[in-house]
Amino acid sequence: MSENCDNNCSGCSTGDCEDRKADNDFSAPAHEMSHVKKVIGIVSGKGGVGKSMITSLLAVTMQRLGYASAILDADVTGPSIPKSFGLKGKAQGSEMGLFPVTSKTGIEIMSVNLLLENDTDPVVWRGPIIGNTVKQFWSDVIWGEVDFMFIDMPPGTGDVALTVFQSVPVDGIIIVTSPQELVSMIVTKAVKMAEMMNVPIIGVIENFSYFKAPDTGKEYNIFGESHLEEVAEKLDIKVLAKMPIEPKLAAACDKGAIELFDVNWLEPVAGILEQLVEKEIDNQKEQNNQQTNGGIKMKIAVASEGKLVTEHFGHCENFNIFEAENGKITSSSSVPNPGHKPGFLPNFLNEMGVNVIISGGMGGGAVEIFNEKNIEVITGAQGSAEVAASDYLQGKLKSTGSVCHEHQHEGDGSC
Repeated sequence: MSENCDNNCSGCSTGDCEDRKADNDFSAPAHEMSHVKKVIGIVSGKGGVGKSMITSLLAVTMQRLGYASAILDADVTGPSIPKSFGLKGKAQGSEMGLFPVTSKTGIEIMSVNLLLENDTDPVVWRGPIIGNTVKQFWSDVIWGEVDFMFIDMPPGTGDVALTVFQSVPVDGIIIVTSPQELVSMIVTKAVKMAEMMNVPIIGVIENFSYFKAPDTGKEYNIFGESHLEEVAEKLDIKVLAKMPIEPKLAAACDKGAIELFDVNWLEPVAGILEQLVEKEIDNQKEQNNQQTNGGIKMKIAVASEGKLVTEHFGHCENFNIFEAENGKITSSSSVPNPGHKPGFLPNFLNEMGVNVIISGGMGGGAVEIFNEKNIEVITGAQGSAEVAASDYLQGKLKSTGSVCHEHQHEGDGSC
């Protein structure tokens, strides 16, 4: 930090400031009940380029393709996402955390406007407070199962962008720009910040690229000729899409009906995002195969009461963890059950690196979550936990499909 630093990162252009380096670990954990597969930041070098609209359309596009989508509105001083989706209710919370508001088609959304008493109340906060608010949107909100989270970043390369890149595990960014003479400088700034923070750049989208006359179909470059290809080639980034000026889209946003607006402009971008998830699934399968075939240690968790297999997964006293290699147990340990919360235990065991879970019975909700994480589920086991793990390794223990129905009427699913 410079001796002349005024702690205002938003107006600072110093590239070697310690606070701007990614070497320091400022990462914030997601809520224990959240499972977000991919986080995509939507950024722009300046305001007024339709960044929030692009964020909304990307979430809508992926949701239509069958992916669970979410939007974290980090543009705290200019939150427009709730209006585009016609959200009227406010976010609710409990002792466990804050719940996002769900749109008509199931997109989970969190924005400061969903917390303010009046949507028109200004957010007159200093940078550090805004940054902490965004961090809390990541850590304190119960996002649940999300395939793609899109973060609508504020324009520029200031405090909030820095906080997001340092706190949230962003898998990549998409830069939104418009066909203006300053595009080279603006995009270059965004690219340099991403490189500084070691965040991959997925590509750039040009908004307001052209206007197509409805009567003749002729295209007009309202904001001048585009130079995006030249800039993209120079910076070695992909041009993902060129979006037209569409008055009907603006009207849909104003009416809160963006989910009803059906266009295919962003389908090429969707294809690229799908590849990110498919690559992750392939890597996980390859890792699981290596662990199963030996040579690499695998972990087996047995839901237990002391040293015996428990009948009810979620209410077990402890988990006996067995590490194995080449079909033989090499070590064992016992971990207390950290708590009986819906959906928590599968995430807890996944973070421990467990490959197989063995139990007497298990709720359907927990089985589904384990399956999503490529963790094998064995139910119907009984007796010694160590013997059960050894029998599994020798191929003697197969799932009986035993599902516990206790508490299912409560929507628990983690029995």
